[in-house]
Amino acid sequence: MKSFNKVSNLFINFGPQHPAAHGVLRLIVELEGELIKKADPHIGLLHRGTEKLLEYKTFLQGLPYVDRLDYVSMMAQEYCYSLVLESITGIEVPKRALYLRVIFLEITRILNHLLALTTHALDVGAMTPFLWAFEEREKLMEFYERVSGARLHANYIRPGGVAWDINNDLLDDIYLFLSKFSTHIMELENVLHFNRIWRQRLVDIGVVSAKTALNWGFTGVMLRGSGINWDLRKSSGFNNLYKNFDFEVPVGKKGDCYDRFLIRVEEMKQSAKIIKQALDNLPTGSFLGHNSKVIAPSRFQMRQSMESMIHHFKLYTEGFSVFKSKSYQALEAPKGEFVCF
Repeated sequence: MKSFNKVSNLFINFGPQHPAAHGVLRLIVELEGELIKKADPHIGLLHRGTEKLLEYKTFLQGLPYVDRLDYVSMMAQEYCYSLVLESITGIEVPKRALYLRVIFLEITRILNHLLALTTHALDVGAMTPFLWAFEEREKLMEFYERVSGARLHANYIRPGGVAWDINNDLLDDIYLFLSKFSTHIMELENVLHFNRIWRQRLVDIGVVSAKTALNWGFTGVMLRGSGINWDLRKSSGFNNLYKNFDFEVPVGKKGDCYDRFLIRVEEMKQSAKIIKQALDNLPTGSFLGHNSKVIAPSRFQMRQSMESMIHHFKLYTEGFSVFKSKSYQALEAPKGEFVCF
């Protein structure tokens, strides 16, 4: 007679269930009742064939494509790509354009951290922060839309500056958003900071030592959470974009999930501080450089000059050529270092 006394462990697939997950992580989990005895991770690859596709595009046609590499950090990718072309072609970027870039790079950082924190909270079991933060994200997406015409893939930061100038109404609205944002971060903190369940599931969980973080090539919040003070915005290698801005780089002590949560919250506060400084000191002048061999002339210039019309036509049909050269540019994107070579 067959015995039913022997109980074997259960093996199940854990994700990815959602079509937006792109197969980035699948876990084969061995369960003994509700206890996870073993997890076998299968790390997928989010690959779009970017390098191959860009072989068949002009430099300007490749610009909106980098938006798609991280579709929560759109303008950060655009900035890095533009930086490479500017360094090779020697384009000079007007000061007003630099400040406009800073404003939207930091808006992008807040967008990222709001998504990271609240979806994390949702996974742990807290739904309220998710609803609150997505209301704030919606306001920031509206700023994206008002400056570029698109909520996600903005194509706003261009080689030589930005695509369009920003009007005073939008500047006022960003300033108004910042005046209320600190209150919304405080609400988020009040719900999570000392929440018993939140702390139980984050404190001393996922601890990464400073040595491990360095050996594994961690960057961004993951590196700073382990106690290493490294942020490209503070180094000269970031095109000196942030040299006129006063802000702090938060650094963790334990390297656990709770440290990384605290850092993301503090980084949002620092981003708001940077944006406010940029708004207060926004220079006047041009928002785009004047190298007509590389930068497309404006409609006004085309109405004034036949040569500008010719440049515009050739830039958007043939693109521009550069001398054989190399350029490596890195930036402190919201999720860590992003590099174009």
